[in-house]
Amino acid sequence: MKKITCTGARETIDLGHRLGQAICRGVAIALTGDLGTGKTTLIQGLARGLGVDEAYYITSPTFTIINEYPAGDFRLCHLDLYRLADPEELDYIGFSDLLTPATILAVEWPDMLRASGFDFDLDICLEYDADFNRIISVFPTGQRGAKVLSRLFS
Repeated sequence: MKKITCTGARETIDLGHRLGQAICRGVAIALTGDLGTGKTTLIQGLARGLGVDEAYYITSPTFTIINEYPAGDFRLCHLDLYRLADPEELDYIGFSDLLTPATILAVEWPDMLRASGFDFDLDICLEYDADFNRIISVFPTGQRGAKVLSRLFS
């Protein structure tokens, strides 16, 4: 596990950018944290680090559920499952179609997916401290996650 303190949005974006550059194959990332803790801000940096063109404005998929972006050899799929009420809805949104080796999954509000038995490679938890700095904790789960974490902080 690695903990990082970010004092503003720019540092959060920079961390996401470095994370994107550390990814060399498809991974699944779970993002947890209260509303407004910077999950989408981190994804904005991740997208740029993966090579998503600046012409794409990276937004929260709160209402669309899934935003997809071409990212070089990858496809970034940014999901927000906050509005889903039942695990069966994962079938309706075509979740299984997203699972390819060339897909980077970044999932906000991942609890329903985790409860259905899905395994993530990285768990990233965002929260604020008493001074409103973002505390970002990165937990690798499995070999793929450990490799990304190692590359991120080498």
